[in-house]
Amino acid sequence: MIARDHDEVELKFRLQDARAGERLLAAGSLGGLSAGGIVSVVRVEDRYIDTPGFALRAGGYAARLRERGDELVVTIKATARRGDGRVHRRREVEGRATRSLDPAAWPASPARTLVQTLRGDAPLEHVVTIRQVRRQRVYSGPTASMELSVDEVQVVAKGRIVERFIEAEAELISGDARALTAVGDDLAAMAGTTEATASKLDAALAAIGHPAATGPGLAPVPEAPDGPLEAAATEPESAKRKRRGAAGEPRSAGVHADDPVAEAGRKILAFHLARMIAREPGTRDGNVEELHQMRVATRRMRAAWRVFGDGFDARRTRRHRTRLRRVAVLLGTVRDQDVLLEGADAYRSALSPAEQLGLDPLLETWQRRREVARRALIRELDGGPYQRWRDAFLDFSASEGHGARTLAPTEPQRLRDTAPARIWSAFARVRAYETVLRWADVPTLHELRITAKWLRYALEFHADALGSEASWLIARVTALQDHLGLLHDADVSADLVRVFLGEHAATLEDGERASIGRYLLDREAEVERLRHGVGAPWRGVAGMTFRRRLGRLVADL
Repeated sequence: MIARDHDEVELKFRLQDARAGERLLAAGSLGGLSAGGIVSVVRVEDRYIDTPGFALRAGGYAARLRERGDELVVTIKATARRGDGRVHRRREVEGRATRSLDPAAWPASPARTLVQTLRGDAPLEHVVTIRQVRRQRVYSGPTASMELSVDEVQVVAKGRIVERFIEAEAELISGDARALTAVGDDLAAMAGTTEATASKLDAALAAIGHPAATGPGLAPVPEAPDGPLEAAATEPESAKRKRRGAAGEPRSAGVHADDPVAEAGRKILAFHLARMIAREPGTRDGNVEELHQMRVATRRMRAAWRVFGDGFDARRTRRHRTRLRRVAVLLGTVRDQDVLLEGADAYRSALSPAEQLGLDPLLETWQRRREVARRALIRELDGGPYQRWRDAFLDFSASEGHGARTLAPTEPQRLRDTAPARIWSAFARVRAYETVLRWADVPTLHELRITAKWLRYALEFHADALGSEASWLIARVTALQDHLGLLHDADVSADLVRVFLGEHAATLEDGERASIGRYLLDREAEVERLRHGVGAPWRGVAGMTFRRRLGRLVADL
């Protein structure tokens, strides 16, 4: 059984590009240590976990889950590094884990004990995923041996790659740690290398804008007093600033339990409309992430119409819904191509140069389709109808009562009266898949993904009224949705590769056909892996703990 508690001795450098990594791994010696054996390549996926209040990070540790062969391993590393110069030591504790995020379900180990101590009674949740294509080589000498790895790192949030970088890491295997000092001197002298000042996790948290990136363990924002008026009057200014993002952008819509249904929906629409407009310049400039966030905003607005639509007059709001649907479709068409290209690029990065070239015909076709879709999107954004709609939608979202449906005095009107039925109905539709999950095929799981998405939206839109504990529920629904989203992406890419091979097989060279065929097999294998692994995120939503916590929150509205 895996279980250890030791000091990790290492040094880290950021690399300017892949060529710098090639030069490192080709070096016959580093710091007096000689290269041995061949360069091996492994793929690693780390899922970092912590409590909603970052209790592990506040205690000076970071925790990750990684598959190692047939086992799932939890590794706890100290965030503080000890040592002089470039070489650092930090505590590392490992043990076996299970798919459950409850450490009580893990086998006994020092790692489990440490996590239990740090988290207290708080639940664990997924924070961010880091994927790496790791090329590694062992260097040895009379006094020490080390493993040098060049890691092509991808930061993944909500199933999307949000950051990439390349890092070199030298870790002492055995012997005198002073040998790494000379290795560090050689690495620093090479072109394209810079000493890493932050860990991979720190870089990942910064990339996703996670609050924990600003320091070791921010305390969660205190819960507001009962009622919207008391909350507004007593909320500290520092807490208000935490609720606002860059350039004062709000982090929540400010929905209250006593809001009329239409006005709660209007707040959600205004919140995401502001985010859509803020991402428009970056989308025009070709920024992939800004386009992604602009699409997210349009999807949230369309979802808001579905959740709160019964509070509005359908005839008076049809124009807004129709144009929003058109913009969302155009954004989605470009974003879907980005997802295809990102997935193929991640696969391609681990291949030999010859195999990479073999994928070029497929990627060039997808890139051309993206350009066509992007031109259609820019024409829409530049057009007068879009700009007039955007201005009118801004006026609508800022005008209380506009477009609202007239309700009889005895009809449920406040959010606290309508939200319980709305949320439980969304949850019931998810639970309905329990009887078919064991044999569910990919189309059925895609339907579950959409159903889970509506439950997530129902929770997110009511999160301000439900209170801070809603984040625990949302995190588990998001984990299920993200898993099923990756499955859907892999299935779509596999289908498109099959179509490409069917349409172009006669014009492809043998090497190209073989490379693209191997990518198809990789996507099909990924579909099966994700299909069989859906049980863990499903239990996080369908289990008794989720139901009880959901029931308590809804009852308190």
